[in-house]
Amino acid sequence: MATNPSIITRDLDKVAARTENIYESLHVVGQRAKQISGNLKEELNNKLSEFASTVDNLEEVFENKEQIEISKFYERMPKPSTLAMEEFLEGKVYHRYPEQEEEGQ
Repeated sequence: MATNPSIITRDLDKVAARTENIYESLHVVGQRAKQISGNLKEELNNKLSEFASTVDNLEEVFENKEQIEISKFYERMPKPSTLAMEEFLEGKVYHRYPEQEEEGQ
């Protein structure tokens, strides 16, 4: 049986290593998770808007199998926080400190 990636124990030293501060690292991961969540929500809404109907017939709403499959696909996807943590640990997340950039100018 596969382990749910949402409950994998993470090595906090590895998480903190990228920013040298666990709280900063978690903030970066949280911000990335918000981006991923927003992107997925927009993508899902765009796909589901194709099925928007002006008819208020309940039978038509419940019979659209393609719409149901799209929704189930998104429900089965890993959580945005899990994806963000994986990207962060793999070094795929770019983060910067605007305050330090302003001081350097």
